[in-house]
Amino acid sequence: MSARDCVADGGDLLQVDRLPDWIPAGVRLYLSHTAEGRSLRALARDHGCHASTVMRQVRRFENRRDDPLVDDALRKLDRALRDGTSPLPEPEPAPMMSSSPKRSEPLMDAVLDDESLRCLSHLASGDAILIVAPDMPRAVITRDDAQGVAQRIAVIDRAVAEAMALKEWITCRRQGRVLSYVISATGRAELRNARGAAENAARGDGQDESTFRRIRYGATESPVNVLARRRDKTGAPFLGPELVQAAERLREDFVMAQLDTVALVTAQEFILALECKAIPGPNIAPPGTRAARQRILEVLRDLGPGLGDMVLRCCCRLEGVESAETALGWSARSGKIVLRIALQRLSRHHRKMGESHLMIG
Repeated sequence: MSARDCVADGGDLLQVDRLPDWIPAGVRLYLSHTAEGRSLRALARDHGCHASTVMRQVRRFENRRDDPLVDDALRKLDRALRDGTSPLPEPEPAPMMSSSPKRSEPLMDAVLDDESLRCLSHLASGDAILIVAPDMPRAVITRDDAQGVAQRIAVIDRAVAEAMALKEWITCRRQGRVLSYVISATGRAELRNARGAAENAARGDGQDESTFRRIRYGATESPVNVLARRRDKTGAPFLGPELVQAAERLREDFVMAQLDTVALVTAQEFILALECKAIPGPNIAPPGTRAARQRILEVLRDLGPGLGDMVLRCCCRLEGVESAETALGWSARSGKIVLRIALQRLSRHHRKMGESHLMIG
């Protein structure tokens, strides 16, 4: 019986549930829809969310297939799910880097551990880039020396690069015969989380190994999610679910618009660049990317300076609230109030937009 038949009959565990734990939730939704043939409404019912939320995730990963590493990773996962109902290989407790190039599905066995974090450390320093080509079984991290000559500083298994691209830790800077990647804002945040957890563990700050592993292998926690756990004087959440959803929706559009590696800082700079269609770097802009950029432009116009700067830093760049306060020259503890006001305006903006723009295609 195929995985699709399993779903139809309400039978055994879905194939997508047998994927390794490190596979992002958005990828699982995308594969449930494309490989297992489940409807968006059925997935929304199972996950307790609106169908438009699932639709955005499916559309986001379909657009991300313009990235060759992401496309290769999704094709491997898709093929594994369509092959049958046998359980997919579980991750082994070993580094993702393999000494043997003969493994047929390296991505399925991959474990994101010290190897991927070592790669992020290299990419986060200086002007290091990750280089990969279609016929290369491994990827290379290089950095220019004082004379401007590229020097190799690390060699990694291609599966590591595919997994990091799938988790949005790296982003494609240049396409062509040879692809080059740089660390993304999500990758930098993940690296900060891992280093912070390691320091806490070394100091004995009460974090056990399971907590450390959740921080390292789980999704990067945004400042919005941290604030959402806090309570106000009445005991209500400081940020309600609709505000968290608004922040996540903005972050999805920001990444889809390929703005996460752009060096612009302020909301006004982004508005001018988007209005003039002068985004720095390669303008590889398929229809989904262009539409996402238009939505970002409309949001920033609506929010204006101040509120727009706050959501860019905390929701899109995943910068901490205290760090954003310092950068913007605001008083201590004012940032979370401004962020809440900005998210309220953002949620209202999304309600005005309706759901017509969410239709796939």
